[in-house]
Amino acid sequence: MKAVASSYSPSLVDDICRWGYSFVLVLLIPFAFITLMRRGAFRNKNYNKRRFELFGIVAHPPKQNGYLFHCVSVGEVVAASCVIKRIMESEPDTQITITTTTPTGSARVRSIFGDKVHHFYLPFDLHMAMAGMVKRVKPKAVLITEVELWPNLIHACWKSAIPVIVVNARMTDRSARSYKKIGRLFTPMLHKVSHVCAQGERDFNNYLSLGIDRQKLTLTNNIKFDQVGATQSKKLPFMELEYGDRQVLVAGSTHDTEEEAIVNAVQSLRKKGKAVTLVIVPRHPERFDTVAKLLSKMGEDFVRTSEQESLATAPHTILLDEMGKLNQAYQIANFAFVGGSLADKGGHNALEPAAWSIPIMMGPNTYNNPVICEYLKDQGALSIVANWEDIHDKVVSWLENPESAIQTGSAGRRVLDDNLGAVELTLEKITQFV
Repeated sequence: MKAVASSYSPSLVDDICRWGYSFVLVLLIPFAFITLMRRGAFRNKNYNKRRFELFGIVAHPPKQNGYLFHCVSVGEVVAASCVIKRIMESEPDTQITITTTTPTGSARVRSIFGDKVHHFYLPFDLHMAMAGMVKRVKPKAVLITEVELWPNLIHACWKSAIPVIVVNARMTDRSARSYKKIGRLFTPMLHKVSHVCAQGERDFNNYLSLGIDRQKLTLTNNIKFDQVGATQSKKLPFMELEYGDRQVLVAGSTHDTEEEAIVNAVQSLRKKGKAVTLVIVPRHPERFDTVAKLLSKMGEDFVRTSEQESLATAPHTILLDEMGKLNQAYQIANFAFVGGSLADKGGHNALEPAAWSIPIMMGPNTYNNPVICEYLKDQGALSIVANWEDIHDKVVSWLENPESAIQTGSAGRRVLDDNLGAVELTLEKITQFV
């Protein structure tokens, strides 16, 4: 365990950079609070009640010497759940602590694990807050999922000889360029990380370019292949609709401007006599009401799932305004659009519809998961669309050639099945340090 600290010795310049970073962060805290208020975080009663956790005032776990997983929000919680569940099976008496930064991430922790794990919001990356949190939890390892490398968190663990492992690590080209601009701060932090399990070659190479030691880096592939593959089972009804009852397009994890494009495409299809039911699933719950107003403005006949459990009538559109139900909607889908891709958000998880053998559309912005999207495109499972007209044309082609749609969907499932194994590799690396 003591080997974690290694022979790396921070220089005076490194320490000055780290403390300078902390000073700047203190100045930015009021702005962080304003941002959280704008996003509606403090309207969440649970989040508001626990806001002192942001300063390191966190509850002691029932047991110490366990694992601490940091997951930013919903996507990271779901991805890490495969690894966490395997650890819980092999070490049933070991404490698992999970931190998130969003109320939706917190809600997903509870929906997956209930009270089986200890949970709180990750503190601001201030030296005293992070050091105090680490001292209270006393984990035997800290595992950061995908992103969010915080200098003071990693330094506090390094000082206490606690290994820090980044699992399913993502490092986009854009992030790598940004980190190189603050190399004085970022490079010393990388020396204190025990290991990085990269989810793809792009991420692997970007970590290398940032100066991490080669022996601290492993290409494990993306955990999401295993996570999605493990959940696939028989298709179940959604809103009392069965798969095949009607032609259904599910637009999952959508952002601003994407809902309007999807509705335009579907309305154009209907004008041409092609009946398609649309299920829209906004990425963020604070936009549910905004999207409802947009649907009304665009003349859509729609229902909200939070207000109606089944379809007494046959509306054109379903607004899924509840968290954690996107996978249920995919089970009745004939076609899927994955959001965050027409909007410049990097694209969300295309493997979720691929697990159900659904032909997939995404916009051009797929940099969050480039390897996954490249695999899917190469195998003919993913079509890139630039606007609502492209969405319209692609759906028309699938409606008029259903055999092509079936082949496209099957290709996505094959990509998923052919790339399993990231969880096993990740667990092997964790056991080397714990």
